[in-house]
Amino acid sequence: MGSVFPNTDPTAWILRHRPSRAAADPFKPNGYFLEQERAASGHVVSCASILLTNKECPWRCLMCDLWRHTLEYTVPSGAIPQQIQFALGRLPGVSTHLKLYNSGSFFDVAAIPPDDYGPIADAVARFEHVVVESHPRLVGVRALRFRDLLAGSLEVAIGLETVHPQVMARLNKRSDLKDFDQAVGLLVREGISVRAFVLVGLPFLRAGESLEWTLKSVKFARDCGVSVVSLIPTRMGNGAMEQLHQAGEFQLPTFESLEETLEGALTITVGSTTDFRVLADTWNLEEFASCTKCFDGRHERLKKMNLEQRILPRMVCESCDGHRVGETRIDPNGY
Repeated sequence: MGSVFPNTDPTAWILRHRPSRAAADPFKPNGYFLEQERAASGHVVSCASILLTNKECPWRCLMCDLWRHTLEYTVPSGAIPQQIQFALGRLPGVSTHLKLYNSGSFFDVAAIPPDDYGPIADAVARFEHVVVESHPRLVGVRALRFRDLLAGSLEVAIGLETVHPQVMARLNKRSDLKDFDQAVGLLVREGISVRAFVLVGLPFLRAGESLEWTLKSVKFARDCGVSVVSLIPTRMGNGAMEQLHQAGEFQLPTFESLEETLEGALTITVGSTTDFRVLADTWNLEEFASCTKCFDGRHERLKKMNLEQRILPRMVCESCDGHRVGETRIDPNGY
C-alpha cells in the first residue's frame, strides 16, 4: 500500500489539510513565560521566553503547527519591539537569559523587519544571553548584524529535525544536512552558539527506528558544533499529521518514548564538551501521558534531568505497569 503523502507538490497537500488559523494581534506576542534552564556555564538560570507574533514562515514543514498563531502579512515597523516591551513589562525582572521565538525564522525579513533590529536590541539590553530561531538557509549576514547590536551574547536555534535522509526529505523543510552544517559552522566561527531542535517521534518510521534515528541526530548535532539539543515531541494539530496518523504512517510519541530518548541522549553528553546539553521539551506533555497517577512525578523527573544533565532513577507507578523499575516508587494515592 502506498503512502497518503504525495511524491509531488507536498506543499499543496499540507495546505489542503490545514485547520483554521487563530486570531493574532500584530502588536501583542502570542505568549510569554519564565522557565529555568541549565546554561553553558553549568548554572541553572532564569530564562524569559516570548512567542512573537509575525508573518508565517515561507516554508511549509509537514509537522509544523506553529503557523496557526502567525499572520499572513508582515507586521508594521516597530510592532516587534512593542511586543517585546509588552511581555517584559508583565514578566518579573529576574531573568538573565531571553528566548525570542517567532514561529519561523528571526532572519526572515518578512517576519522580523531588519530596521527593527536596533530597537529590539535596545529592548533586550539587560539580558546576558539572547536566543532566536532561524531556518538554516537564512543564517548569514543578518545574524552577524544582530549579534553586533546586542549587549549580551547571541544563540541561534535551528531545526535539524532528523538526519534520516528519506524522512528529512518528506518533512518539506527544503534544506539538508549540508545546509545545517554550514549554518552551524558560520555561527560558531563568529562566536554565536547554536541550539538544535530534534524531533521525538518521526513519521514514516516504527517506534524503535525513530528512537535510533533521533539519537543519531543528537550525535550529528553535537559533532557539528551545536551547544544544546532540544528534543521536541512531534505533535498533531496541523491537519497533515492527523492524515498520516489515520493512515498508520505516524504514531504520536508517548511519554515513555520521550523519557527513553532523553536517557539515551544524555549518555551522548558523556565525554562531550562541558557546555553540550540535551533538553527534553516539557511543555504541555499532558497530551502524551498514559497515566494520570504518575504523570506529575515523571514530569518533574524530566525537568530535573534537564537541569542536572544526568539520568535519574525511573519511577514505578502502582496504577500502571508500562514503566521500567527504578529506585523511586510513586504512591498513586498521593496524587
